[in-house]
Amino acid sequence: MAVARRVGQYALVLWAAVTLNFALPHLAPGDPVVYLYGGADQSLDEESLAQIRAGYGLDRPILDQYLSFWSGLLRGDLGLSVQHNRPVAEVLWDKLPWTVALVGVSTLLAFVIGALLGAWAAWRRGTAKETGAVVTVLALDSMPGFWIGMILIAVFSVSLGWFPSYGAAAITATGGEWLVEVASHMVLPMVTLTVAGIGAFFLMTRAAMIGVLEEPFVRLARAKGLSEFRVAVRHALHNALLPVYTTLTLTVGVMLSGAVVVESVFAYPGLGKLIYDAVTARDYPLLQGALLLATVGIVAANLVADLTYPLVDPRVRRTERPEAVRR
Repeated sequence: MAVARRVGQYALVLWAAVTLNFALPHLAPGDPVVYLYGGADQSLDEESLAQIRAGYGLDRPILDQYLSFWSGLLRGDLGLSVQHNRPVAEVLWDKLPWTVALVGVSTLLAFVIGALLGAWAAWRRGTAKETGAVVTVLALDSMPGFWIGMILIAVFSVSLGWFPSYGAAAITATGGEWLVEVASHMVLPMVTLTVAGIGAFFLMTRAAMIGVLEEPFVRLARAKGLSEFRVAVRHALHNALLPVYTTLTLTVGVMLSGAVVVESVFAYPGLGKLIYDAVTARDYPLLQGALLLATVGIVAANLVADLTYPLVDPRVRRTERPEAVRR
């Protein structure tokens, strides 16, 4: 029953998010058909523009477009991209693997680095080293992602020439050479997203670690004569990471929003760059599909975290089944 209730709650959240995804592009100023086909170089008259608009269904009332959007969504049809003149699902499928690889690796690195630094800072609480770590992480966390990316490009691409500054791979690359190209092109965007995401994990782990260090079981472990490293890792950090597990799934949404800016800076061919291009071109169907895909991913990540957290923390299972405790 509890699982069904949570799934129902997330389904309601998904419906509201999908509705907003449909509404927001239509509230943006401009006409995608005029933007793409109404230029002076194409010289299409108003009648031709109206025919194109009707072909994409953009001349119908908003309510009809909304119902048609849901009808197509249930059939797996996200419509036709105005900019690419291809099914939206095909365009998204081409770009999805690039963003999954970039955001997945960046989130994992930010989690590991941020958690370890946060635990180390909490263990060194009250020292100059902890103060320096907090100041450094907060300074990096306050920097916009595009600014970090531009600095990395200026240093490692322009000055040192170590990594490419844009794209994902050379067009002529194949086989193993293609993998090397992809990895080298991904380094700078990945570092940018990682640096931008460390702050949340650092602060959460540090706060949780400080609280755990005051618990009686930590003092008991020290009284037993266990080494400081074992007390820190086996007892304190193990318990401090429990709330950070939830933060990990919530950070996926932050990483995806950051990918829009980072992928645009590096011209990386992922969903973030696709969303930026769709906004620029007023491509409503493509923008709706991309936002829908991102929304489903975020809601699914939070649902998985909500359902699996009792497996990570036994105390949650006990609070959810008080009758079992009483028996």
